[in-house]
Amino acid sequence: MIKSLSGLEVANSFSELPPRFYTRLEPQPLNQPRLLHANPDVAALLGMSSSVFQDPLFLDVFSGKQPLPGGKTLAAVYSGHQFGVWAGQLGDGRAHLLGEVVAPSGNWELQLKGSGRTPYSRMGDGRAVLRSSVREYLAGEAMAGLGIPTTRALALVVSDDPVYRETVETAAIVTRVSPSFVRFGSFEHWSQSPAELQALFDYVVDRHFPACRAGVHGPDALNETVARFLREVVARTARLIADWQTAGFCHGVMNTDNMSILGLTLDYGPYGFMDAFQANHVCNHSDTQGRYAWNAQPAVAHWNLYRLAGALLGLGVPQDLLKAQLEHYEAEFLQAYRGNLMRKFGLLAWEEGDDELADQWWRLLHTQKADFTLSFRSLARAPEEPDTFLSRFADPDAARTWLERYAKRLEQDERDPDQRAAQMLACNPLYVLRNHLAEEAIRAAARDDAGEIGRLLEALRDPCTEKPGFEAYAAEAPEWAERLQVSCSS
Repeated sequence: MIKSLSGLEVANSFSELPPRFYTRLEPQPLNQPRLLHANPDVAALLGMSSSVFQDPLFLDVFSGKQPLPGGKTLAAVYSGHQFGVWAGQLGDGRAHLLGEVVAPSGNWELQLKGSGRTPYSRMGDGRAVLRSSVREYLAGEAMAGLGIPTTRALALVVSDDPVYRETVETAAIVTRVSPSFVRFGSFEHWSQSPAELQALFDYVVDRHFPACRAGVHGPDALNETVARFLREVVARTARLIADWQTAGFCHGVMNTDNMSILGLTLDYGPYGFMDAFQANHVCNHSDTQGRYAWNAQPAVAHWNLYRLAGALLGLGVPQDLLKAQLEHYEAEFLQAYRGNLMRKFGLLAWEEGDDELADQWWRLLHTQKADFTLSFRSLARAPEEPDTFLSRFADPDAARTWLERYAKRLEQDERDPDQRAAQMLACNPLYVLRNHLAEEAIRAAARDDAGEIGRLLEALRDPCTEKPGFEAYAAEAPEWAERLQVSCSS
């Protein structure tokens, strides 16, 4: 494995787009930066040995002091709908794309977040605070451990530089890693500029969706390629949202500029994994209207896909053709959603009546405000050990009624209970990134103590396997956790 940043093979494909797509500029480095934590799993993904963390150039590059060797640093422009309203031009207001590492596992863009002002900062200061950076650093690994498509993080660099939010906080830079940071809003930005829209479309398809163009020829080749592309983005997005729903994850800011064209979880701000389940849970304190509540996420994603399709009209594609692709969303979502629940419930197949069983489960969790993660986890042995399951609920009688129906449903599968339980425990996590756990890691990080980050990552990388000594990470949230709030400034 590569032991020095100077040994990396670096490409700069995004910078080969026309100059209007970005601004070339250097980051604003942190003063007296310190490497708080670096991620060996992501380093391995990039083909790097963890010994590279000791290279002085590592800290220089990921604190914004030096460019990535061979990279062309830039900030990208895009637009988007924010909370359902067209916001116009946006862009990387506090992020710098360093370049693209060519590794055996694929090509990976490296992006600094919190690295200073750019022409797209609007009224922002270009910085990120320690708390939001720790949350983002942890979030990608939590999602990856659950098998949910996501961006990742390589390094977390901190400084004593002051940053002014509701209070004075300290600055940090997180290095984000993704095959691409292109968003729905990237296409929206160029919807009225056919040449640039075509250039972006060709770039994204050729690099990330080549199968959409394969074998397509003739006068309708563009229409067919666009239709295939949108159909694939619809499918990836539907599967992603199904994963979010069945993991109890709330994104918090599902604006079109925060939606990945690759179907990845992108831009971790005021996100949250639910503790006590509420179907209308809103994790973002800034979302006063509840637009991005848990139960609204599937519909919002569909709405966002319509905005993407509207942008693709700028390629001259017939509206009916694009609309036909959008109509696949519900079926794609339901297939993924039911498949996830089938595994979480320990069912061999999704049968008639299982939708009602699932609806009653959600209603039970909602009315009882039961812990999302631990309630699912307790299902593995619920028919054989009902008392443990029932103890999760404030009203055991209501839970018993549902359990009796569930046990009867399991009888249809004629399956060995031990085998079923083992498979359920392998897909229902014991550890998730609860807000209070992230908060404890943030508080430790403020003391330059990365130990809690390391402990959390150890649990989250393999969230379904019980680990001795990690009992506190598998417990229900303490009472003080209810007072934690995350907002768009987080």
